[in-house]
Amino acid sequence: MLVEIDPTSDAPIFAQIADSVRADVAAGRSGAGDRLPSARELAVALEVNVHTVLRAYQQLRDEGLVELRRGRGAVLTSAADTLLAVSDDITALAAKAISAGLSPETLSALVKEAIRAID
Repeated sequence: MLVEIDPTSDAPIFAQIADSVRADVAAGRSGAGDRLPSARELAVALEVNVHTVLRAYQQLRDEGLVELRRGRGAVLTSAADTLLAVSDDITALAAKAISAGLSPETLSALVKEAIRAID
């Protein structure tokens, strides 16, 4: 798994790490049962604080994408398969929104509203 961050971005590093993991799953490069690098290994590789990586892993755990197991580290759950299954639909929706001239913010607001309506 290749986790990438942009130190010049305004987005917090932990959010970039979590986004990178999600993107890896959505692209099919990682799936359910795959282990993420240990927090310490990833922190060293990215030259960030280990607590930053742990915060990203905790966010992914809270979303249900990662299970944190004592002694085994962070493991992707079956939610990874679900994310992969909807990634093509998301890409198609994004393409349709772009062709219609919608901004990413507008599309995001519409998706959030649709989710609220369904919940």
